[in-house]
Amino acid sequence: MGNEELNIMGKTLDINTIQKILPHRYPFLLVDRIIESSEKRIVGIKNVTVNEPFFQGHFPGKPIMPGVLIIEAMAQVGGVGALNIKDNLGKLAYFMSIKEAKFRKPVVPGDQLVIEIDMLKTKLSMMQVRGVAKVNGEVVTEAELMFAFVTP
Repeated sequence: MGNEELNIMGKTLDINTIQKILPHRYPFLLVDRIIESSEKRIVGIKNVTVNEPFFQGHFPGKPIMPGVLIIEAMAQVGGVGALNIKDNLGKLAYFMSIKEAKFRKPVVPGDQLVIEIDMLKTKLSMMQVRGVAKVNGEVVTEAELMFAFVTP
């Protein structure tokens, strides 16, 4: 969102700093904290609570976080790192592709998603990343994502 680099490398970021980087807001902001960051890797946290609006319909009596929202949370964690790179300041990240997505275990209220993103390749205004989401150290979701960076 902002036009100035925040120098997030090596820092833990709270929600206020994350909102300076990402344009997402409630109910679609799906990253609560960044706990690790470097030029090639970023790790974020999504605390999953029963108060999430999607649990009303997915599924009544058996709440499970939709897989597409886990992928979105992975993209948002990657976006925090990618959108803080000098060439991408002030831009938006649009999905270009999702490959090799695998959903291994359901994510339920009370879980804490730890989302690990490795930056694989950057070419022109595109970036490819590999993401893994874990709960209690067990992989629940993994995928390769590609973004295009555009000026709003």
